[in-house]
Amino acid sequence: MSASVIITGAGPAGLVLAGELRLAGIDVVILERLSGRTAESRGIGLTIRTVETFAQRGLLRRFGDIQTSEQGHFGGVPLDLGVLDGAYRAAKTVPQSVTETVLENWALELGADIRRGHEFRSYQEEGASVVVRVGTPAGERTLRADYLVGADGGRSSVRKAGGFDFPGNAASTELLLADVRGIEVTPRMTGELLSGGMVMSAPLGGGVHRVIVGERGAPPRRRGGPPSFQEVADTWKRLTGDDISHAEPVWVSAFTDAARQVTDYRRSRVLLTGDAAHIHLPAGGQGMNTSIQDSVNLGWKLAAVLHGTAPESLLDTYHSERHEVGRQLLANTAAQSQLILGGAEAQPLRDVLAELIRYEDVSRHLAAKVSGLAIRYDVGSGPNSLLGARMPHLELTVRGRPGSSTALLHAGRGVLLDLADNPYLRRRAAGWRERIDIVTATPRGGGRTPLDGTAAVLIRPDGYVAWAGPGSHHDLSAALDRWFGPARRESRER
Repeated sequence: MSASVIITGAGPAGLVLAGELRLAGIDVVILERLSGRTAESRGIGLTIRTVETFAQRGLLRRFGDIQTSEQGHFGGVPLDLGVLDGAYRAAKTVPQSVTETVLENWALELGADIRRGHEFRSYQEEGASVVVRVGTPAGERTLRADYLVGADGGRSSVRKAGGFDFPGNAASTELLLADVRGIEVTPRMTGELLSGGMVMSAPLGGGVHRVIVGERGAPPRRRGGPPSFQEVADTWKRLTGDDISHAEPVWVSAFTDAARQVTDYRRSRVLLTGDAAHIHLPAGGQGMNTSIQDSVNLGWKLAAVLHGTAPESLLDTYHSERHEVGRQLLANTAAQSQLILGGAEAQPLRDVLAELIRYEDVSRHLAAKVSGLAIRYDVGSGPNSLLGARMPHLELTVRGRPGSSTALLHAGRGVLLDLADNPYLRRRAAGWRERIDIVTATPRGGGRTPLDGTAAVLIRPDGYVAWAGPGSHHDLSAALDRWFGPARRESRER
């Protein structure tokens, strides 16, 4: 066996998955076609949910002094993210290359095996394993694993090799992107609609600016490589009248409004994560962030199955939970596409939306959508509003020392957080002690907290609440059994 899990693609989705699996002690090999890191950055920011996720793994400090923002948009209509509750804010202008560097260093420190210059060719399942053919600098090799995960982007070779159905809408228009230096560009952070199309610009730091142009009626082109910078500059001039042709291009690319999603995130021992599972117009920078969340959802489940503590059916919840998130992502980016790329006929819709966003409930709803905070998983019914939602950040005193609910998740394990010093509750969970951390703590800071009236919570390794008390201890046992597998036999017999 070459590894327990083979991952194709060393982008954010693949690197996060590798880190999550290594936290649980699972052997991981990442196959990356490129021989070295790229400085290209399609994504340039982190949503609030991703910032929370990095904080819960202790990774946020590795990004240094990041700038946060309470400004967002929905299809170019300004949106106040400050209406959202919580301890974190979105991080703006964090290049994807920086995110990948942080994640790669984390995965390597944890012991992941990243093999660059290794290109996935094909696979076949043989009994309880997957055999993968790989092109390497030394020639073709064969690797074997328990599971194969495709994290190799929108043109995923694993998805194609596995015959995954990938329905959706073909591209109808093309947009051009360039990161440039040597000129000053007026920021158009939420985009500007002009008679001939749309333009967007944002400072990335270090004297680099990103410009995006979408010319109305420009059909997608079958390209053998990136567009020339002159093509970007010419389109920018036609739309704005400004000449940026004298700038120095750092990176040039093109993308479309194609929107597709696989019908199944898992087929037996092969799974897909990130852009391999869904593509869409990158409206509001949601793509990379959703991909990271996919892998955080998958990692602990795959590890539990490989350790034999949870049944293989736990992997089915990866599809049921994340496919719905992907479906909603495609829906909201399709709506934004109409607002961003639509012509004069879409202006009344923009005007109505701008009026509605002035209502706090509407603003809060859309802000939660684009920030990833609207996600709630089906973990079972109950009166507590925390069920299925992500555990909010809570300052705690743990064993006489300051701590937090976020820090309790650094190790990537489940947590039963007892806020009422209930020994019976802790005894009830003793059979799962090897798989979860049972922590007694008290909230700090005084005043109301997000957990007022809640005496205990069971938090999954991805940070979502699977059970909350007051509630029956039978329900707690059922939740533990569902998400962490059966209790140890000797504990059940007591």
